[in-house]
Amino acid sequence: HVQLVESGGGSVQAGGSLRLSCVASGYTSSWNCMGWFRQAPGKEREWVTSVSRASDFTFYADSVKGRFTISRDNAENTVYLQMNSLKPEDTAMYYCAARRGDCVGASVRFVLSRVDAWNYWGQGTQVTVS
Repeated sequence: HVQLVESGGGSVQAGGSLRLSCVASGYTSSWNCMGWFRQAPGKEREWVTSVSRASDFTFYADSVKGRFTISRDNAENTVYLQMNSLKPEDTAMYYCAARRGDCVGASVRFVLSRVDAWNYWGQGTQVTVS
């Protein structure tokens, strides 16, 4: 069993920054690829970014590329999402997700955006940009 707990959300003005954290607990072999999704009211859950277990592969949605950075600290069982130059359209509930399979190689990107490709989810943390 894996538990994911997000923190760091809040309200910020456009152009500002936030750093989200996600702490994982449970069987470490169960969470190799880590990622972030977001969901705005009335919209489907949207994949944002992912990082492989060794941090040698990172993937970003086009909408956040160049503004968001994902990183992880396996010793601390934590994955981070640094969000800069925030825009009102970034407003959403942000969810941490873990996947038993790792995410290495360019071709895996097409799988990562699918909600059903992920095994574990956090409860979410709200980000509001005005």
